[in-house]
Amino acid sequence: MEAYLGIDVGSVTTKLAVVDKNDELITDCYLLTQGKPIDMVQQGLVQIKEQLPQGVDICGVATTGSARYLAGVIVGADLVKNEITSHAVATLLHFPEVQTIIEIGGQDSKIIIIRDEIVTDFGMNTICAAGTGSFLDHQALRLNMNIEEFSQRALNSQAPVRIAGRCTVFAESDMVHKQQMGYRTDDILYGLCQALVRNYLNNVGLGKEIKSPIVFQGGVAFNQAIVKAFQEELEVEIIVPPHHQVMGAIGAAVLVHEEMVNNNNGSKFNGFGVSEVKYHTSSFECKACPNLCEIAKLSLDDQVLAHWGGRCDIWQESQKVKVA
Repeated sequence: MEAYLGIDVGSVTTKLAVVDKNDELITDCYLLTQGKPIDMVQQGLVQIKEQLPQGVDICGVATTGSARYLAGVIVGADLVKNEITSHAVATLLHFPEVQTIIEIGGQDSKIIIIRDEIVTDFGMNTICAAGTGSFLDHQALRLNMNIEEFSQRALNSQAPVRIAGRCTVFAESDMVHKQQMGYRTDDILYGLCQALVRNYLNNVGLGKEIKSPIVFQGGVAFNQAIVKAFQEELEVEIIVPPHHQVMGAIGAAVLVHEEMVNNNNGSKFNGFGVSEVKYHTSSFECKACPNLCEIAKLSLDDQVLAHWGGRCDIWQESQKVKVA
């Protein structure tokens, strides 16, 4: 049974997904990155191997996400793709009529505009955390509750409080002020959800023509209070896919399936054995020009596997080791 593996390594979570030759999802896993992308990719491979049925042959691997180059070197990726393309491909596979994709992760957020099944525009927010999942996580932590309780209590709000959400610092001080004024916690929580939605639409979605059908994916789509806030703000139904949290990994798997159809050389996948290899990462400042780029380096024992991070291709030549 042929299958294709997609790996999406983000700053907060690491996702892996395996699809069959019909691009149907076989299995997936969702892990917290915890600042250890190499360890989480290796742990994910262990979980995927345990979950796969007998007789499955990985015929192609693709990586995406903020650590896609690092993950690509480790697993021996046949394809490295950006998140925009990966999310769009996965969404179009399940919702070909989609016109707008809202994707909110732990520390970044995206909007993808699609017309006639083609990406025509996109926007990203990778600087301010006020429109991302970490914004809600931080406020939940301050209120001594987990994000699941946050979501449920926010849905109970009857009179949401308006919170200044343009900045996480201002939002936090405004939230404390509203608490001191005696507002109900449930109303403050839903006010925070509304603030995140406003921040997203006013920054990531600024100038974009947001048309229905709208698909909402990423880890924050677990939060039903955020879904409700988007529906109220946009006054349209918001579709949340069944596997919304791993759509980037699914898209990567589908893309590498397409890539490998005409590839007669076979996959470069290093095998599940890479989960037991001890890699070393380091960085240095390149002094070849005034840019002084910070170059990341991945090594196995004393052998350099890859460099990345420069503005030019001076460090792009890298060695790759096939791991049994």
